[in-house]
Parts: sequence; structure tokens; C-alpha cells
Amino acid sequence: MRDLGGLWSDLTDLVLPAGCAGCGARAPGTRQGFCPGCVQELESLRPAPARPTPAPPDLPPCVALGPYAGALREGLLAYKERGRHGLARPLGALLAEVVAAAVDRSGPVVLVPVPDSAPAARARYGDHLDRLAGHVAARLRGAGWPVRVLRPLRALPRPDSVALGSAGRAVAAESAFRLRRPGSPPPVGEGTSVVVLDDIVTTGVTLAAVSRVLRAAGMTPNVAAVLAATQKRRHW
Repeated sequence: MRDLGGLWSDLTDLVLPAGCAGCGARAPGTRQGFCPGCVQELESLRPAPARPTPAPPDLPPCVALGPYAGALREGLLAYKERGRHGLARPLGALLAEVVAAAVDRSGPVVLVPVPDSAPAARARYGDHLDRLAGHVAARLRGAGWPVRVLRPLRALPRPDSVALGSAGRAVAAESAFRLRRPGSPPPVGEGTSVVVLDDIVTTGVTLAAVSRVLRAAGMTPNVAAVLAATQKRRHW
């Protein structure tokens, strides 16, 4: 279907019976992934530049698969908030499509997932972006990309962004991330594309804060790759 191939099987070929993650339908043939209608909707999405308005300082170029709506939104909610961890594979396949569209495959690629705080990871039974990053890397490696995942950051506890306005998000994000090993930046060779991975971009303050920490460590992000962009704060 696409350059990375096989997206249909990633979206549908999971074992445990359940409703469609995109619409909840329990149609014949629907397993733990997405029903044929939602697969068609997801396959129709194409990665494109996404940028909040206004964009915070230090926000790297951002590419998103699509708007935070429809099957993509519901699939993300099912994965993050409803315990459907098996969706990491199909969502990782979709995020790999974004990375493939965002960077030049001629050189090495480093993926840096935005980390969950420890309380969030416990509530979700694991770091949801870390799981996605593993599937993104596997998908890209299978297509011949020289890619690896680095996890140089840790996240400090912060308020739930859902309850915050744009100013509150900015304040919370500013001090939310630290290097796991201060003074020892991860080795990133010359010509390596550094890609920050996140699930959703809204105001962009989280990605900007991550970018500042990484830049100070000598690994300035080339781009941020996300699955969804909220519609009210970006140009599509």
C-alpha cells in the first residue's frame, strides 16, 4: 500500500476479540484493531506539516499524520486511556509513516520519545510512547532504515494538561523534563536525524520544552513526528 507496506495487517491482525478501536463497531471480522471502514479512513491520511498558532519558541518543525478527530482520535484514546495496549503496533506503524515522510532516509535516524512521568506510566501500565517508539523503529528497520531509539530524558510529575489552558501548559512544560544522566549526552553522530516522537500536538509547548533540553545536550531535534494535531491550534 505505502512505502513501508503491510499497514492493513497491522491495523487489523490482532488476536483478542474486541470492538473496533476507531468506532466501537463489533462487525464480523473486526478484531482488536480497526474495522474495515476505520482502516480506510486511517489509510486515507497523509503526513503533513502541522504547527500551532501561535507557535512557542524552540518548537521544531512538526509533521502529523492527521487531525485529532475520527478514528485516529478514538484509537489514541483507546490505547492511552482504555488499556488497549495491543494498539501500540498499528499506531506505531502509522507513526512510522510520519517519520518516513519527515526525514531523509539516506542517513542514520535517532528516535526520541517524549517520556511519560512515573505516575502517568504507572496509571497506563507502562510508558505509552516508549511502546510506540519500539514499534516505529521495528517498522522502519524492516524497510531498511538505519534507525535506533534513544531515551535520554525523564519526565517530572506535572498537572494533567487536559485541565490546563495554554499558559498553564507552558509553565508546566518548562520544567517538566531532565536528562537522565546530566553531563553525559547520548552519542549522536554527524549527519544523524534526531526525531522527537509524540502522540498529539496541541499548543506545542511540550515539544518545545523537550527540544530545549535535547539541544542543550548537543542533540538538536530536526523534526517532531506526531500522530495527531488538534485542529483549533494548527494550520493544516
